[in-house]
Amino acid sequence: MALIVQKYGGTSVGNVERIQNVAKKVAQFVEDGHQVVVVLSAMSGETNRLTMMAKEMQTRPCKREMDVLLTTGEQVTIALLSMALQQRDCPAVSYTGWQVPIITDDAYSKARIEKIDGQKMLEQLALGKVVVVAGFQGVTIDGDITTLGRGGSDTTAVAIAAALNADECQIYTDVDGVYTTDPRVVPEAKRLDKITYDEMLELASLGAKVLQIRSVEFASKYKVPLRVLSSLKDGGGTLITSEENFKDNEMEQPLISGIAFSRDEAKLMILGVPDKPGVAYQILGPIADANIEIDMIIQNQGRDGTTDFTFTMSRLDAESALEILQKTANHLGAREVTMDDSIVKISMVGVGMKSHAGIASTMFKTLADNEINIQMIGTTEIKISVVIDEAYLEIAVQSLHEAFELDK
Repeated sequence: MALIVQKYGGTSVGNVERIQNVAKKVAQFVEDGHQVVVVLSAMSGETNRLTMMAKEMQTRPCKREMDVLLTTGEQVTIALLSMALQQRDCPAVSYTGWQVPIITDDAYSKARIEKIDGQKMLEQLALGKVVVVAGFQGVTIDGDITTLGRGGSDTTAVAIAAALNADECQIYTDVDGVYTTDPRVVPEAKRLDKITYDEMLELASLGAKVLQIRSVEFASKYKVPLRVLSSLKDGGGTLITSEENFKDNEMEQPLISGIAFSRDEAKLMILGVPDKPGVAYQILGPIADANIEIDMIIQNQGRDGTTDFTFTMSRLDAESALEILQKTANHLGAREVTMDDSIVKISMVGVGMKSHAGIASTMFKTLADNEINIQMIGTTEIKISVVIDEAYLEIAVQSLHEAFELDK
């Protein structure tokens, strides 16, 4: 018998028929002798519907009241699933985030989990019941309702699995696992049977949207075995686990586990900046103060006592960052400021990079053979990222996928 935490997203509980399908899956696990905790999102589209109504009431809705409003979506699905399980003679009980309770800080709309009291859940599991918990939500120590931000149900599930010392946390989505890259771009992409926490963190942060980054961070920190599965078809999915859980021969086979890409990129350049100590802070400080996150950074030293500074960020923040940078340029006496919002970032990820040379050269040769110019390069121990023109995204990903034989 295993203790399993399962999470089902909005698509999986999008209507009554799909909720009944989830009930069937959960009941089968119980029949097989497992204890099950289920974490649910709201029905697909429900959060958007509630948000639209809120904006009809208030131009900029109060974050505290928004959290009170949005958490009602999960209350609907947990109650309906509990009813569906009971109809199948499978005892079940539903809890909202504050009934568990899931204690968070008071950062409304993006709260972070501080503590979970698992006692009530364990008592119900001991009585043979399925515990159905509302994802995405919690409560402050003062009793105020909070939400964890978009995708917060994944984090809820992993946090509960950690609190209960569960044997596995299963995330059911509309895809059947983690693929070597997006199958919509490369139809030959393969589903990975197993991947490390570090690789999944890199892929998630670089554009792969299978899992929320915070949930993978939580799983890595507390060593929670995490599995991505499809709620619409059977299969083993992809297990995300510690590197030490791989056998030696498994770790040495794939040099690259996956290729991620992000279309949501923009590049800013400030040229002819005086080359002196503190200039990087003077450029990036005001942008950080505006709560704009910077990604890749390159500084080139010139021969005339000046330097050129290039950095990337989300395309949504580009115009705001440009406005700030132009003011900085005037203050520093820089020669020119430019922006390019027609770029993409492509990243290759794999723990095999740690022990194998030549990955970068193969990547660069493949892009060169396709006459694709590299604008920026960034690396970590298990990742190589390049910035290229957006027009070459598909051919770049397809050619790299083939060059590293990820289709095999």
